[in-house]
This record gives sequence, structure tokens and C-alpha cells, in this order.
Amino acid sequence: MYEQVIAIASAAGDEIMGVYQRDFGIEHKADNSPLTEADLAAHAIIENGLRSLSVKLPVLSEESADIDWGTRKDWSEYWLVDPLDGTKEFIKKNGEFTVNIAHIIDGVPVWGVVVAPALGVTYHGGTAIGKSFKRDIDDKVIEVADLPVENTGWCIVGSRSHQSDEFLEFVRQFDNPAITSMGSSLKICLVATGEAHLYPRLGLTSEWDTAAAHAVLNGAGGKLVVMDSGKPLAYNQEENILNPFFLAAPLNYKASPSP
Repeated sequence: MYEQVIAIASAAGDEIMGVYQRDFGIEHKADNSPLTEADLAAHAIIENGLRSLSVKLPVLSEESADIDWGTRKDWSEYWLVDPLDGTKEFIKKNGEFTVNIAHIIDGVPVWGVVVAPALGVTYHGGTAIGKSFKRDIDDKVIEVADLPVENTGWCIVGSRSHQSDEFLEFVRQFDNPAITSMGSSLKICLVATGEAHLYPRLGLTSEWDTAAAHAVLNGAGGKLVVMDSGKPLAYNQEENILNPFFLAAPLNYKASPSP
């Protein structure tokens, strides 16, 4: 089933690239976030594809997020989808946008796929299969990096579009850390592949922004935890689908913000 889902995500990525390579219009949602025809086309491909699978699960997508809590609260298992994460990066045409599909069971993302169609890379995996992979031509197993033993040598990834004052304050605790900027859920994937040690998110995100890459990170030996409590970020636990501030890191990084 998971290979079928990867194929669905890849097909959505192909559709997105068809729009990406030409001029396109931009609308804005009620929250003023941008929306393009690529978002909607990818959503249609993914929703139809998931509903055609032999295993029938509910689907919650950013572009069909009006499912009421009274229905959603009873879901123990479902697909969580962001058809085009990083719409601002898509509009800028810098390639740092992704298609995201996560399999959620009892609030935990057990498997996910993140397709970066402009970069020709797919990340997939999770605890449901016990490992995670980076696919360009072939699958390669990915693992989080070993942590520096000192306060030097850290690589921290931040948003391409949203570096907040809180993020800048977080990185000041390290001695001359390398800062890598990246868009969309690729930031979490950089921790999963060991290209970065930490990704502190000290700004607003929604559950569909993180779930697929969260699953990949878990499968690569990492964790995504709530910044204040150190508890794993959970999904579909309340009506509000906004995430608290969180930290993506290897499992052996302690939950507090200081190393």
C-alpha cells in the first residue's frame, strides 16, 4: 500500500511541476495565505488516489480542512495530507516545496512520504516499517546525525521565509552554529538525513505541514517534540489543528532547548 501512496504523491508532484513551469495565477485564502491552481490540482489527485486504495481511510487535507471536529474526533486512523507545502517557495520558484502524505494511527504519524518534485527527491518511511529512505534514483536508508559533544559544530535548520526573533534567540546558545535555510517540510527531512542536527520551529504551523516528515524523522531515529514539554507532537487530538512550537532532533537530544 505504501508504494501505491508514494506513486500517488509522485503523480501530484508531476501535476504541480506542470503548473510550476508556466505562468499561473495566485489567490489568497481567508487567512491571507497564498493558493494556486497547483495546490488544488495536487489535492484532487491525492484525494482521488487515496480513496481508490483497497484500505479505506478518512482523508484530511489542507484543501478540504472543513471536516467538523464531531466527525474527526472519532478517527483512530486516517491520511493527513498537504498537497503543496511551501506555496510561497513555489511562487518564488526556488524548488523548496513538497507533497506530503502521512498515515496517522491514534495520533501518531507511523509512515509518511515527502516528495520534492522540483528537486527530484522523495523521502519516505516511518516506524510502521522500521526505517526511512531518501529516493532519487534508488532508495538509500537515512539516519539522523551524531550530536556534537561540545557546544560547537552544530548545524541548525531554519525557515526560508519565517526566521523569527525566537529562532534567532534559540541559536544564540550555540557557539557559531551553521544555519541552513530551507522551505517547507524539507527542514524536518534535513534532520532525518543527518544534514542538520536540529530544527526548532518557533512559529505557527498546521498539522498537515509536519506529519509526513515527522513520520520520516521517526523512522530515521529522530523525534519531533513539543518545545515546552518535550512530549511527542500528536495529531488530531483537538479541534484546533495548529501545532505548538516544536523541535525536530535526534532521539538522544534532550528535550530542553539547551544542548
